Amino acid sequence: METEQRYQAILSYLFSQFPQYQRIGAGAYKSGLEGILALDKLLEQPHKRFKTIHVAGTNGKGSVSHMLAAVLQQSGYKVGLYTSPHLIDFRERIRINGAMIPQKGVLKFVERHKAYLDEYRPSFFEITTAMAFDYFAGQKVDMAVIETGLGGRLDATNVIEPVLSIITNIGMDHCEYLGNTLASIAAEKAGIIKARTPVVIGERDPQTDSVFLQKAEDLAAPIFFAQDGFKVQESIQEDDCQRFIVIEEGGEPQEYCSDLRGWYQQKNLPAVLMAAKLLKINSKAIREGIRNAAQTTRLRGRWESISQKPEVIVDAAHNAHGMKCAVAQLHKRDYRRLHFILGVVVEKDLDSILALLPQDALYYFTQAQIPRALDAHILADCCRKAGLHGQVVERVQEAIAVAKTRAHPQDLVFVGGSIFVAAEALGSG
Repeated sequence: METEQRYQAILSYLFSQFPQYQRIGAGAYKSGLEGILALDKLLEQPHKRFKTIHVAGTNGKGSVSHMLAAVLQQSGYKVGLYTSPHLIDFRERIRINGAMIPQKGVLKFVERHKAYLDEYRPSFFEITTAMAFDYFAGQKVDMAVIETGLGGRLDATNVIEPVLSIITNIGMDHCEYLGNTLASIAAEKAGIIKARTPVVIGERDPQTDSVFLQKAEDLAAPIFFAQDGFKVQESIQEDDCQRFIVIEEGGEPQEYCSDLRGWYQQKNLPAVLMAAKLLKINSKAIREGIRNAAQTTRLRGRWESISQKPEVIVDAAHNAHGMKCAVAQLHKRDYRRLHFILGVVVEKDLDSILALLPQDALYYFTQAQIPRALDAHILADCCRKAGLHGQVVERVQEAIAVAKTRAHPQDLVFVGGSIFVAAEALGSG
């Protein structure tokens, strides 16, 4: 009990003294690498004691990171995985072979360095990044998959020297920090490309391909466009998995199954397959890792079904790029009526998201319990102007309960619009 109490006190300290960007937005954003470089020096550069793979992108970087970690684990590696934000438990951010960092690991790091943290005030993300590197080094992982937080060039994770970089895709998100064009956002993400280090680009786009090609040429980095090497010919939804028919360049169709059931995974899969090929992972480990990615790494909130009759699906799609894929999958589903629980954060381009949403759904306008959440009443007003109609239910769990009460057993309830709405739907409160 003493450890639990000390751990909760440490979490309160971190959350109150070092605000998270994910919770409050711009007030917690810290540009530049000075903070993480100072922490890295204090810790004697722990990231140099294990191999790393660096993953950036507007959407899909979390799924790609988890799938690749599962593939590496199946291949026999001891694998660290650093991602953000967490959904339910802070310790989700830092895992080894699917297991979260223990409470004692968090306690040990913060208590040892509290004087430094109080004096130099690094950001929350810099602290968690340093904690992850320190933990992975101490546990002697073979390889760590490191997901960027925001952007790439100035992201705190960009002190690593990876054996492989991956950029999943580029979309219009976080424009206030990364730029207002796809090319400018791509330039920030391209900041993770390192000299003479292979880089995989998950999705081709005429507006961004030249940015990546030029950066790779400048740094003599071998560049691989995943969709040129692996084409997903078909994806088939089944009760417990999703099947993909994939054609590798110059080869015959191959089948892969995954417990990640989101339709958008067909965009992520080529990046994972190209990365695994470059890392020389054997085909059995690739198949098993992809098949059990969510189970192996404990990934949640990606087209996750949490109850039946009516089925309730929770998805972390939180921008137009991600919502477009989620809505496309909804259109493919067979249901009597769609109940859509929607909540967003304030800085999103709401008009671009609302233009994608089905007008015949019954909406429940809600908000996550974080400062960044857009007020549910303001959201409702914006939605009504866009032709979307429903009711305000301010808390996510209550919105789900109301929707389930109103829904027919053959209806479908979808929860999305924000990672934090997804988190509260999954039980974080």
